[in-house]
Amino acid sequence: MFPKCPSFSLHPSPLKKPLGNTELASTKIQAWWRGTLVRRTLLHAALRALIIQCWWRQVLAKLLAKRRWAALELCTRQQWAAVRLQSWVRMWRVRRRYCRLLNAVRIIQVYWRWRSCNPRGFIQGSYELTASQLSLKLDIFQGSQICRITDCIPFPIKN
Repeated sequence: MFPKCPSFSLHPSPLKKPLGNTELASTKIQAWWRGTLVRRTLLHAALRALIIQCWWRQVLAKLLAKRRWAALELCTRQQWAAVRLQSWVRMWRVRRRYCRLLNAVRIIQVYWRWRSCNPRGFIQGSYELTASQLSLKLDIFQGSQICRITDCIPFPIKN
């Protein structure tokens, strides 16, 4: 248990005279008062610890909320960048198809203008128009030579 101290012992020494009724009552009151003070001090210490713990949990919650918000912003930025990139690729593909179609129109116009300006030969041809492409078959007769042109041009269809 407790080591023996020379100045303090749990059992009264036989040299001391027994305590009187008033002294015993005053000792009990002093013990009660000291116990009350100790309990009050412990209660205050526990309340202070609780206040610090609540504050620290609040700080951690704010920090977690900031991290979540930053992660959400990053995810939103990445998603926006992906959508932007997809729209650029779609635009590029549609533009490429449009340029092919425009090039085919220019070829037809060149042959047609050449035919109208050059009476020595003539152009004979046909086309087939479907929902997704234009098929051209042109025969250009110039004297004894025949030039055949066959081309399929896809239309830009949005999926």
